[in-house]
Amino acid sequence: MQNLLIPISLALIGGLMVSRLTKLLKLPAVTAYLVAGLILGPFCLGALKVPFLGFHSLEEVEGFQILSQMALGFIAFSMGNEFRLCQLKTMGKTAIIIGILQAVVTTILVDLVLIGVHLAFPHVLSLSAALVLGAIASATAPAATLMVVRQYKADGPLTKLLLLVVAIDDAVGLLLFSISFSIAGALENSAISVMSLAVEPLVEIVLSLGLGALMGVIMDQVERFFHSRSKRLTISVAFVLLTVGLSMIQFHIGPVHCGFSLLLTCMMLGTMFCNICDTSEELMERAERWTVPLNVLFFVISGAELNLQILSSPITLILGVVYILARSLGKYLGAFGSCKLTRCSPAITKNLGITLLPQAGVALGMTLTAMSLQDGALIRNVILFSVLVYELVGPYLTKQSLLRAGEIKPEGKTSARTLNKPHLPFTFHVK
Repeated sequence: MQNLLIPISLALIGGLMVSRLTKLLKLPAVTAYLVAGLILGPFCLGALKVPFLGFHSLEEVEGFQILSQMALGFIAFSMGNEFRLCQLKTMGKTAIIIGILQAVVTTILVDLVLIGVHLAFPHVLSLSAALVLGAIASATAPAATLMVVRQYKADGPLTKLLLLVVAIDDAVGLLLFSISFSIAGALENSAISVMSLAVEPLVEIVLSLGLGALMGVIMDQVERFFHSRSKRLTISVAFVLLTVGLSMIQFHIGPVHCGFSLLLTCMMLGTMFCNICDTSEELMERAERWTVPLNVLFFVISGAELNLQILSSPITLILGVVYILARSLGKYLGAFGSCKLTRCSPAITKNLGITLLPQAGVALGMTLTAMSLQDGALIRNVILFSVLVYELVGPYLTKQSLLRAGEIKPEGKTSARTLNKPHLPFTFHVK
């Protein structure tokens, strides 16, 4: 038990201590947590093999994946809160158009660039790997974006649209990846599977949305049995954990492989709950406070997972740089063009694309599927390198974009001790 508790406590303390240093540089706390993970990871302090100090191997880090899955569940649940009907009526159509177009444009641009690399150096990058990397490029990390928004209490049209687009991006990215992966498999095996190309991705999306909606309705009904805020919070936490567990189930219906997307399922849980429960806003706010330590652990563990050994491969570094430049350009141009099309304000048009750069969990999950391809290891290494760059730089760029849009208040020094200091209702004067 001590092998679990001590590393977890050190991860929390280390993440918070590093955040004090990064605050001096005006960097987001997310970056601090990731750097703390790198320091405690198997390629830094963990390499010393000192008992209980850091994570000694990548296998040890993977043992804490249950915490990461829980954190992703709560993050997706919170993002579902953005899909309130009153908000969807004002910008729902715009968010859907931008969410789809920016993902498609990014995939096409990265595909074109990497196919060009394949034609020039066919022995370095296969055509199937180029197509799969293009699809993975569409994915955006919701966790880092949401943490930046929360930390700086960002609010405004850009922030609201950003959270909606990031949420929609997950479903679009899943479809694009499934189609590209099926084509890549066909190129290697000379056979196209219509089942995996069209049916299974749609089944996964429909099942995820259906399960999330059902769990949202049941959660609302169960909440009605309790009136205490603490008990209702407990029910909320329990249902998010239950939904995370159910989303990991996989099964077959005839020849169709059926599964769920954790992010989509928990997002739909939050969406359904916030639209049918009168007290959902208060409960979600309380749940967000409860999950702060869990989110810190999620990013520290994510930092510890970053494999620094990939930096020793010149091919990976070169392909990684090409991928990052192409994806960044695709995200910016895709968002810029779709914002122009939907007549968004200049502040949104100029800044939205930069806020979509962070990439992490969803992309890494896609690489696990891509490992079955001949260049699967190369695909994973390129994405690992890009995640290393995007996760360290992306939150800062997101913050700067929200600052330029005027949706983050200028930073100032605040003290929790001062803010929480009780104010006496009466003053006694002694003569």
